[in-house]
Amino acid sequence: MTLDKTSIDKNFYPIKPDSKGKFGQFGGRFVPESLVNACQELEIAFNKYWNDEDFKKEYHDLLHYYGGRPTPITYCQNLSEKLGCRLWLKREDLTHTGSHKINNVIGQALLAKRMGKTHLIAETGAGQHGVATATAAALLGLKCKVYMGATDAKRQALNVFRMKLLGSEVEVVNSGSKTLKDAVNEAMRAWVSQVDTTHYCLGSVMGPHPFPFMVREFQSIIGKEARVQFKELTNSDPDYVVACVGGGSNAAGTFAGFLDSEAKLVGVEAAGGAALSYGTLGVVHGMRSMLLQDESGQINEAHSISAGLDYPGVGPEHAYLQEIKRATYVAAEDSQVLKAFILLSKTEGIIPALESAHGLAWIVKACSSGEIKKGSLVVLTLSGRGDKDVQQVLEIIEEKGYAF
Repeated sequence: MTLDKTSIDKNFYPIKPDSKGKFGQFGGRFVPESLVNACQELEIAFNKYWNDEDFKKEYHDLLHYYGGRPTPITYCQNLSEKLGCRLWLKREDLTHTGSHKINNVIGQALLAKRMGKTHLIAETGAGQHGVATATAAALLGLKCKVYMGATDAKRQALNVFRMKLLGSEVEVVNSGSKTLKDAVNEAMRAWVSQVDTTHYCLGSVMGPHPFPFMVREFQSIIGKEARVQFKELTNSDPDYVVACVGGGSNAAGTFAGFLDSEAKLVGVEAAGGAALSYGTLGVVHGMRSMLLQDESGQINEAHSISAGLDYPGVGPEHAYLQEIKRATYVAAEDSQVLKAFILLSKTEGIIPALESAHGLAWIVKACSSGEIKKGSLVVLTLSGRGDKDVQQVLEIIEEKGYAF
């Protein structure tokens, strides 16, 4: 099947933020004065080039010829028989670099070049965004530095080496919980002192405006492709569209293609980082959204078996979609995720990223409880492949004595 730029850009109606970058009461721009001009410059450039046909052609061409798009949608025959629903996977694991992150990074790197920037900086949790940023920097001749928490760098050592192999510098962050939140903190601090030459390639639908909107737009290719592909296969829309949520970029991109459909949209957070399930309204990293915080507004530490979901907040568009009841957000426990990781591997020969396994964990539970009725049509975005996680899973299995 051929999906060109025209076929995926028309007839979709994702939500847009207002003139202040807010989705309802969420979002906005809460940054120090030293970053206001940088954010405004980025907003102007994005609005200009995202409406420029030459820019969009270069973006789509790179994702097609270099990034591997369109990614297929795969029917899970064996797992469908086991669960009782009819399950398809949107295969972002098959992109170059192995996850959905490349969609956003190619767009931002091209934008940085148009803006005359020579350096990229980025944060990363599981390392997939860092690898994608390092890849785009190598391709487009940009210098790159990636900030990564020490805890994440240890459990994702393979991705640390990949980033270095691609020519990027990796700055290990030893402050706080030494995870994604702290990597974002350091990357934003670095951006303040380098705004003239450097673009901050933020990896999710979070942060100050225009990042949540811009990243969603670059990632919307996931949902737009999936909608076209699914209709071609089934002549209908799915009953459920499911994706994991940390900051929320793969979910926001997926949901963007289905907002005007009858599909039920389900975002699955990590139970130890479920800002939408257990959080309260606050401000972090330049945005107003739902956060894990104490009564004094101090950010609580998040925990997840997956480094990519180890974040105490969530993108403002997701908070808005929950508030208007267009999407439902649930949480998956680490033990459920581990079982789902093994289940997909054994039944379909597809090893998922631990992040993606959160989505499958909820589907398994919902099918078992009857929440998802037999025969329901379900699409799950497989946001990345699990090569990066197999050593960690092996260690957990050996430590806990799991039989698999």
